[in-house]
Amino acid sequence: MHPFPVNPVEWRVSHPPVGYMDAVSQMERRVAEIHAGDARECVWLLEHPPLYTAGTSAEPSDLLTPDRFPVFETGRGGQYTYHGPGQRVAYVMLDLTARGKDLRAYVCALEDWIISTLGRLGISGERRKGRVGVWVPRPEMGNGREDKIAAVGVRIRRWVTFHGISLNVNPALEHYSGIVPCGISQHGVTSLADLGNAASLDEVDQILRTEFEERFGATR
Repeated sequence: MHPFPVNPVEWRVSHPPVGYMDAVSQMERRVAEIHAGDARECVWLLEHPPLYTAGTSAEPSDLLTPDRFPVFETGRGGQYTYHGPGQRVAYVMLDLTARGKDLRAYVCALEDWIISTLGRLGISGERRKGRVGVWVPRPEMGNGREDKIAAVGVRIRRWVTFHGISLNVNPALEHYSGIVPCGISQHGVTSLADLGNAASLDEVDQILRTEFEERFGATR
């Protein structure tokens, strides 16, 4: 993802949880401004209230309890996923015209960002061929089980990215039972807390920012 653009990326953190449609509206407006040269690139960290989102590949049968939480169709890639308190969502709005116009390299950089962040927390996150996101082997569970700890879902418009990543810090994992997460039923979902790591959202945010700057350049 080098070379870095000249202008630092805006780093924004929102409290309390932000409604999904409000977030999408703000993202779309910012993407248009970035494309027009009227705003700098931005990473927006937030939480959502409990909800499910359906990516462009979502199968209706993977929504197991449709009346449990609000369900939003979204233009990002992927299938069903859950968002809620205790999960750090990072919406990443970068101009790939200044970063090589390589979508595959961009997704790889997002995964590297998560993996290195987890490594700083003593957790070994890994990629898996054919499965987007970051996975944690759970040998103590037997049967070759691996749990997903972070999701990646991106969209691109005129070479400006939006949507991004979600990392499970301490969400209610039981809320995932209303969907088949990302269409994969043979593996589970985990979080930092589930793995015995007590890091707070603020602590995770600090590491995310440091590791982001290693890959994408300065923030302000």
